Amino acid sequence: MAGAELGLRLERLRADHAAALLAFERENREYFTRSISDRGDAYFADFAEVHRARLAEQDAGICHFHVVLDASGEIVGRVNLIDVEDGCAELGYRVGERAAGRGVATQAVAQVCRTAGTSYGLTSLIARTTLDNLASRAVLARNAFTPVGECVIGTRPGARYQRARLTP
Repeated sequence: MAGAELGLRLERLRADHAAALLAFERENREYFTRSISDRGDAYFADFAEVHRARLAEQDAGICHFHVVLDASGEIVGRVNLIDVEDGCAELGYRVGERAAGRGVATQAVAQVCRTAGTSYGLTSLIARTTLDNLASRAVLARNAFTPVGECVIGTRPGARYQRARLTP
């Protein structure tokens, strides 16, 4: 899976991504907590087990996890499809601080939308973001997600989005 415009590559999560993924999550932990809920200390302390559990969920077809790699092969983001059921999944994504603001999330989400339809047989995706996360809302809009309702994320007001057509 390629992302030619920025030299990005989207890879399905594998066991050998563990060390680099943990380093990415640690490096960006404070940055991420500015806009999304913190994963908590247990996530980092028990990362090996968490990673194995994610791979088991993926093998079972419950979720599809991906890392976003830059041209040099460094992890700069993640894009995940969780709770796969009846042709639909929930989209989640995060881009590290050093790659933010360069179109990485927009391009990675576009790629995973295509992959969701062509490789995973999904017909729609849903996503949620807080109302104050303007960057995330822009990524969703650029990728043909439309608002479909309100929600609360943690204690913050948010919006639910859907994209029903995943293949061109």
